Amino acid sequence: MRAVVMYGPGDVRVEERPDPVLHKPTDAIIRLSATCVCGSDLWAYRGTDQVDGPAPMGHEYAGVVEEVGSEVSTVKPGDFVIGSFFASDNTCEICQAGYQSSCIHREPVGAIGTQAELARIPLADGTLVATPGMPDAGLVPSFLAASDVLGTGWFAAVAAAAGPGKTVAVGDGAVGLLGVLAARQLGAERIIAMSRHEPRQQLALEFGATDIVTERGDDGVARIKEMTGGYGAHSVIEAVGTQESMMQAIRSTRPGGHVGYVGVAHDVELPGQELFFSHVHPHGGPAPVRRFLPELTDLIWQRTINPGKVFDLTLPLDQAADGYQAMDERRAIKTLLRP
Repeated sequence: MRAVVMYGPGDVRVEERPDPVLHKPTDAIIRLSATCVCGSDLWAYRGTDQVDGPAPMGHEYAGVVEEVGSEVSTVKPGDFVIGSFFASDNTCEICQAGYQSSCIHREPVGAIGTQAELARIPLADGTLVATPGMPDAGLVPSFLAASDVLGTGWFAAVAAAAGPGKTVAVGDGAVGLLGVLAARQLGAERIIAMSRHEPRQQLALEFGATDIVTERGDDGVARIKEMTGGYGAHSVIEAVGTQESMMQAIRSTRPGGHVGYVGVAHDVELPGQELFFSHVHPHGGPAPVRRFLPELTDLIWQRTINPGKVFDLTLPLDQAADGYQAMDERRAIKTLLRP
């Protein structure tokens, strides 16, 4: 099969690799209908995260089951399925509490690599969710989005306690934009998208944003305070993972408010005394996408939401390197790859 492999910073290649095989009776093999590049992939692409190349890439996926192990009972060959970037059993106490991404038996799908034609998915019964039938081609991008970027944005909005009567502030990355969509679905009254880029602003408004703020850092905090009568937002989504973005999120939140943080933290240090006196509730981490997949699958199937619009660049798998470069240079919000 063809698969994307990273050898080092800026060095992304598409190579022939062995087809996956079942390792355990709980595994499934799926043929990818679509995959994509994640913002978190760019940490390695830029050299911030070390790559022990050649490393298989990709952890977002949607496709058709080709083969299942003898113990798999909830999906079968021919099913169209979506899964999460962490495989989980969905039965342990942690999973049952809604934190499948911290399942005691979890396995990182990114180590397997889903920017490929085929992928082995561990713990298939607990990880994969089948759609009611074979979706139209137009729905595939939205189902792909559910596997991470939508599921992560949704968790961020839930962690930030977005809901009726709330003012939500969020950035304009792919996760942030789908955090806008999630906040709107959860009933938020006012959604402030922090964006300097016109195409991202337009998509934020389409997804449900009510206001656009172009300032960043301390100026962004001041603008949010000004727009909220000096109080700050009730709910703030942090989806970047830098020191500046985390502090901007905390400082933009009113006392008693909530920060939902889902950006993978890189060298983030929280000042204890400031956090103590802020009375802000921070909650986040790797999104338990599996918790939300049944609901998200239904919303997409019913065409209530169209998160696939976040993909503004579609390329064949063979041009994956171009997709990485476009996102790195912020010429694309998110790249969809067609195997």
